[in-house]
Amino acid sequence: MQIWVNGIEKSLPDALTIRQLLNLLELPPGPVAVEVNRDVVPRVRHDQHILVEGDRIEVVTLVGGG
Repeated sequence: MQIWVNGIEKSLPDALTIRQLLNLLELPPGPVAVEVNRDVVPRVRHDQHILVEGDRIEVVTLVGGG
């Protein structure tokens, strides 16, 4: 399926959950916010929310610094 992640088109397997997408993106552990088609998906639903063709996903992670 074709989806958009942070403005970049990606070709990914069908029936992928948000959690599986995050694993594929190899994000560092820590807090992450995910929006699908402009709707925030709570972290507790990342394992159940299945992505579909054409979804637009925004993934935001927190970065510490000083």
